[in-house]
Amino acid sequence: MEDIIKTDKRFGFGLMRLPLTNPNDEGSIDIEQMKQMVDMFIANGFTYFDTAYMYCKYKSESAVKEALTSRYPRDSYTLTTKLHANYIKTKDDPDKIFNEQLEKTGVDFFDYYLIHNIGRDHYKKFTELDCFEWLKAKKEAGLVKHIGFSFHDSADVLEKVLSEHPEMEFVQIQLNYLDWDSLSIQSAKCLEVCRKYNKPVFVMEPLKGGVLVKNVPEKAKEIFRSVRPDMSIPSWGYRFAASQDGVRLVLSGMSSLEQMEENLSFMKDFEPLSEKEEAAVKEAVDIINDSIAVPCTGCSYCTPGCPKNIPIPKYFSLYNAEMLELKEKTWTAQQHFYGRLSQEFGRAGDCIGCGQCERICPQHIHIIDMLKKVSARFDA
Repeated sequence: MEDIIKTDKRFGFGLMRLPLTNPNDEGSIDIEQMKQMVDMFIANGFTYFDTAYMYCKYKSESAVKEALTSRYPRDSYTLTTKLHANYIKTKDDPDKIFNEQLEKTGVDFFDYYLIHNIGRDHYKKFTELDCFEWLKAKKEAGLVKHIGFSFHDSADVLEKVLSEHPEMEFVQIQLNYLDWDSLSIQSAKCLEVCRKYNKPVFVMEPLKGGVLVKNVPEKAKEIFRSVRPDMSIPSWGYRFAASQDGVRLVLSGMSSLEQMEENLSFMKDFEPLSEKEEAAVKEAVDIINDSIAVPCTGCSYCTPGCPKNIPIPKYFSLYNAEMLELKEKTWTAQQHFYGRLSQEFGRAGDCIGCGQCERICPQHIHIIDMLKKVSARFDA
């Protein structure tokens, strides 16, 4: 059960974007197709399944029982689930949820258990409710084999969590080639913090929720194809994430048997990116960034002296990423990051139009107007 942390990179089945019988109902899981996907995944030598309490309108964990745990022996798979701050108000609530999760998934223990979606706001709540001590006790009781947390915030917050909780064995972060140098999501910086504390990294959103499939400009696709015509566009996202030092697992939320088959084709015999391929990724990122809404370079000349303490470059970075999202998505990581940043800094809508930022901006961006767009997108 300890192979994922101790051995080379593996591929995980994320059970958040499952096949549906009704595309407009996230709870209408197509169990029969899910069973086929589970069978194919295990037949190809993979064992890691990742679910959470609220996935698929709270039905993902029950689907795990139908498609996986009732059909395979316990030593043939590893199962992960999570505790989210939105569902706990007292110190008794984590136990209630945990027991419900055991019943819904049909197992006696979880191989991995995460404190879910840590950021500066949730970290405070998890700390006040002693959730870290609670999770340690679950491990000591044998109800959880490995303990860790998933993370959505800046690298300095991650450093604080890891310095205060060395007992955490692994960290799950958002990592993809578009967010690698992001001023807000900070994939590279967060990975570096994990390396500093010697914590294995599990990767979520390697395709940024589908953005790095459907929203990749044709010019960038041509670069990828010229280097590796045998590799699909999605493969570049997975292989980029899995090629990073310190990454032990890359999750994929797959919603069809065809997606499962395609992803297994390049993850079964994983091949790290070559130097030529790494250069192609950087070139593709430049092309994608050329199509972004705000040409902000992140110099931060605009932030000192802002009367409302608005982190302008960070908000522009989030807005640019948001504009690349798929239109049908109702939740994005950018919305989450914005909400957390706005607890510490001024909101985009707080701008009073004083103009000091525009006078100093070396890119001559119409910051006041752009902040109005950011506010319209995130403050609502």
